[in-house]
Amino acid sequence: MELEQLRCFVAVAEELHFGRAAQKTGMLPASIGRHIRLLEESLRTQLLSRTTRSVSLTDDGVSLLQEVRPLLGRLDEVAEKFRAARHRPSAILRIGAIDSAAAGLLPLLLQDFREAAPDVITQIIEDKSVRLIPKLLAGRLDLVLIRPRDGISRTLNVQLLFHETAVVAVPMGSALAGRSEITVQDLAEEPLIVPERRSRPHSHDLTMGLFADFDMRPRVAQIADEKQTIINLVAAGIGSAIVPRWTSKLAVSGVSYIPLAHPSGSPMHRLPLSAAWMKAVRDPLRDTMLALLQHNVARYAEFA
Repeated sequence: MELEQLRCFVAVAEELHFGRAAQKTGMLPASIGRHIRLLEESLRTQLLSRTTRSVSLTDDGVSLLQEVRPLLGRLDEVAEKFRAARHRPSAILRIGAIDSAAAGLLPLLLQDFREAAPDVITQIIEDKSVRLIPKLLAGRLDLVLIRPRDGISRTLNVQLLFHETAVVAVPMGSALAGRSEITVQDLAEEPLIVPERRSRPHSHDLTMGLFADFDMRPRVAQIADEKQTIINLVAAGIGSAIVPRWTSKLAVSGVSYIPLAHPSGSPMHRLPLSAAWMKAVRDPLRDTMLALLQHNVARYAEFA
């Protein structure tokens, strides 16, 4: 028995009329008749009694209808289930991240998240912390990776993840480019590219604070906010810049990234990276990502 034969038989059995059954199935009456004859031949029995004026079911026809109708109904349910699943909107997790986290942390985190939730689509919004927080509060983002600040909204949970390592981006033609490490004193006469404090307070204060530790003032040659712009300016020989190590993932030729030495040997905790999310919003997908982030945070920190 073939499925198409059974469907044609049920259509005629329900309508008891070849013309109406043809309209119902979108087939020609002759095609329906051929399918039913093949079905009768395969079963070696007569299913329909046909006259020029009427169509009726034989006893075997009644029996087959009772057996086949629920089977076809179940097949239709299965088909509809798969069609509905195909058109069902995919779950989306919206993540905001500052540029260094987008370049360094997110590729690691999303690789792990893809294994835990392969059907979830992640939407990444890269921006400054001062712009990501309002988007989170407005419900346009589910999770953000930001530089924490004082006075952040009480409606948010903010969890410190780790501190990023600072390095010095120098032009390849600079005398500093061949160094294995650079001290703040080495940068005393070096023109520097620094972001504006209003838009990037942590990055701005990092450079200013390092020089202040040695009672020095940086030689600021250029103000620029975007990391990509800063690195492009470094490549053009405008100056050097103190940036997060993950910035080195920005593919720009003509730039060398040199570790920044710290005299005490202790880490410089001046580039904190935190995760923030809404306290009152329940979101299983976000919580799955947070659990992954917390479980693997030590491993991620090794690359920061």
